[in-house]
Amino acid sequence: LLNQIEKTHLLILDDFGLQPLNADTRMAVLQILEDRYQRKATLISSQIPVAQWHDYIGDPTLADAILDRLLTNSQKIELKGKSLRHQK
Repeated sequence: LLNQIEKTHLLILDDFGLQPLNADTRMAVLQILEDRYQRKATLISSQIPVAQWHDYIGDPTLADAILDRLLTNSQKIELKGKSLRHQK
């Protein structure tokens, strides 16, 4: 599965942070991001502000590694305001 994910041109992680990450998931996320770093595109959407991702990831060492690969060459877009889902 990791090899298939690595070959994908654009990986989209939607709703990042909805569930806690266990140790295996943290390691898998790090491996995926390491394989894709500066080679393929990754898009992440989250309700959690980027400033809180370190705490969400949990393990300080793995959080540093994951965020280094995510944020070093990233573009961040923060949306503000009410959800459009509430409008009729």
